[in-house]
Amino acid sequence: MNTKPSRPAGPPRKLRSGRDPKTNAYRLVHGQADGWKDLYVDRLGDFLLIQSPLPLTDPQLEAAKEWKATLKIKGVYFKKLNRMVQQSTTVSASPRLVVGLEAPDEFEVMENGLTYRLSLKQGYSTGLFLDMRENRQRILSNHIEPGFTVFKSAPGTATVLNTFSYTCSFSVCAARTGATTINLDLSRKYLDWGRENFRLNQVNPNDHDFIYGDALEWMKRLAKRGDRHDLVILDPPTFSRSKQSGLFMAKRDYGNLAKAAAPLVRKGGVLLACCNAAGLSNAKFREEVRRGIRSCGRKIVLSFSATQPTDFPVIKNEPAYLKVSWLRLD
Repeated sequence: MNTKPSRPAGPPRKLRSGRDPKTNAYRLVHGQADGWKDLYVDRLGDFLLIQSPLPLTDPQLEAAKEWKATLKIKGVYFKKLNRMVQQSTTVSASPRLVVGLEAPDEFEVMENGLTYRLSLKQGYSTGLFLDMRENRQRILSNHIEPGFTVFKSAPGTATVLNTFSYTCSFSVCAARTGATTINLDLSRKYLDWGRENFRLNQVNPNDHDFIYGDALEWMKRLAKRGDRHDLVILDPPTFSRSKQSGLFMAKRDYGNLAKAAAPLVRKGGVLLACCNAAGLSNAKFREEVRRGIRSCGRKIVLSFSATQPTDFPVIKNEPAYLKVSWLRLD
């Protein structure tokens, strides 16, 4: 363990130095990969969020004060990582202030030139998953890799189905290209949060659909009525529970999820499949996604596996957890 404040190691220097004019939300310290075992620090605009399964130590607090001064941060919060988060109350799950000024109930951050509303007082999650930044940029730029675009037709004519949409950040990027989006989530609070993210980026949410309900059941319903989309996004939580579908476990059920999503992808369209379940290997994840797609008679004609962004570096003792597949279907 470090015993004195240390500047975060490794890439990306411009992003982590705070000099990127389009992004002020990113991971500053990623555990052992940056020399800080079990410590994860996110910059969220004017605030830092420290996360660890262990209590905050004095050396870590001193380092946080240094980062606060260097990046001109207003306040530093600490959140204890908790696997039993679903049993926690909003108050107990929310981070606590440890240094500096208290954050307002809601504040804004910038990513790739777009604005998102965040909160450190709404429970365990803040409103934006930073490890998906590069995949949001792929939608925003309509570029996955050379020769592989998100939208084959003009983006302004595209439709996007965003399941488990959370605060709709993927959809904001799609909408800024001119696409029309459908957002499914089991939380009215997060769908309202998504509408606000649309407004913050000069997109009228009334031109898009926000559907409260079980994503799996709604996918079945949309398939029956013949819906087809240029992009279908699967980014489910590791665990979820609904009255209609019962308990969903990504490790166990991702293949069935892909099977439900594939019929909703237009011929030549793209399925974006994401998973952060640590217990599901990348190889098994890809196998399950492909099994689900094949089981409904669809074929993959182009694929790309995205890695974690550079501010989430990977080493042997800090292995990759994020799994992302971009798949064009026939």
